[in-house]
Amino acid sequence: MAIKTIGQLGFADDLVGKRLGSNAMLERIDRLIDWASIEALLDGLHSSRHGRPAFPPLALFKGLLLQQWYGLSETGLEEVLEDRLSFRRFCGLTLEDGSPDQVTINRFRHLLVGKNLMQPLFDEIVRQIDVQGLILRQGTLIDASLIAAAVRRPKPPKDEVIAESEIAGKSEEKAASDEVAKPRPASKLVSNPLDPDAAWAKKGGKRSFGYKAHIGADKGSAIIRRALLTPANVNDTVPADDLYCGDEKAVYADQAYSTRARTARLKAAGIKDRTMSRANKHHPLTPRQKLRNEAIGKRRGPVEQVFARLKGFYRWTRVRYRGLAVNAAHLLLMCSAMNLRRMAVLTPSA
Repeated sequence: MAIKTIGQLGFADDLVGKRLGSNAMLERIDRLIDWASIEALLDGLHSSRHGRPAFPPLALFKGLLLQQWYGLSETGLEEVLEDRLSFRRFCGLTLEDGSPDQVTINRFRHLLVGKNLMQPLFDEIVRQIDVQGLILRQGTLIDASLIAAAVRRPKPPKDEVIAESEIAGKSEEKAASDEVAKPRPASKLVSNPLDPDAAWAKKGGKRSFGYKAHIGADKGSAIIRRALLTPANVNDTVPADDLYCGDEKAVYADQAYSTRARTARLKAAGIKDRTMSRANKHHPLTPRQKLRNEAIGKRRGPVEQVFARLKGFYRWTRVRYRGLAVNAAHLLLMCSAMNLRRMAVLTPSA
């Protein structure tokens, strides 16, 4: 498919001038990022020889970033690209160019998911931020947070106990002897067929249905270096080793991530283990461990601010789509947008 030629300034653009419709944040991000490398990753997305000329993938990707920063739906993005000069300039659209409609934007987003391009795009943005010296590597702050599903949560039955013989199709004798087959609340087995990837989790005595976002952020800069999404029932510690990079001085985490195996792996890699100690019924925390936990808690606090921005500024208390793959890609897109804004704040003015 042919690509539209956009960005060639016309007579109307000369009349308007550069001062009208200016946006300092967008202009700063546009200058700081080498978009050619982003464009190279997007190359070939519209490879069909048939149909009308398509909008350049880079213009559409920039549109998706605008969508995250300003909390827009596909329809809302289509509308603002029609009449907001700063948005059009950021996407490389002149006054004489057309603008993508919501169908084009939606199809492009699905294309990114289908081609598994959001992870390389996220990594490239982090790489460019690193080249500018903004990633400090003093430590990685890891944490997770529950995010509600887009679909209606299935109504859990009362916490009645399922007979051991019904769990995993085991016989009564086998179920009685198998530790995994202990009685469990029936509500943990209820799902919604509209989104089979979403799952139940319980935290602080409250049940949640949906997903869990896992973040690894750079200590000192708050640049997100790792981002993963799992069903809500995945234990925090399972993806933890994928949240740190191996080049940081330390890893900071709460008690949920405390395992002897991880401590050994970090030590072998020359990384300080700053995971808060966890008590059990046989070994309560010593006064020294309590003081250590308090100190670690203060240092890992900024990772909570990352989730606060995701849920507050980006309104991500509930996932927008159905299915793990598309929502995982959306998390990476939001984290890319967050990193770009953070980069604009941290970079000294010219």
